[in-house]
Amino acid sequence: MSDEFMNFEKRLTRIDRTRRRVAKGLSYDPVVGPDGMVVVRPRRSGPSIPVKGLIYLILGFCLFKSVAIAHLGATGYAGHIHEMKQGTIFEQAGAWALQPDRVSVRIASTISPFIR
Repeated sequence: MSDEFMNFEKRLTRIDRTRRRVAKGLSYDPVVGPDGMVVVRPRRSGPSIPVKGLIYLILGFCLFKSVAIAHLGATGYAGHIHEMKQGTIFEQAGAWALQPDRVSVRIASTISPFIR
């Protein structure tokens, strides 16, 4: 009897939590259950930043650096980065982010014949 009561309490807690989430106005979806009834269920909260978008952003930034390296050349690009390191705190942060890395240099050497 006590196991049945514990299961009943768990079900009540889960139902109450779902009802509170829906009542707060959080996003929810109407779902048709296996018995044909329409039940409102709250959406699961996923990551607030989409991972796919973050990957595209990083790849785009790497491609931007590669095009800049290919266009300016390695020495010209290094000169611009050196000038940025002497500037304000924002320019120094930009210089740190724009440092050439292996991937960017490799892509730059690949696309260099097409840019010049």
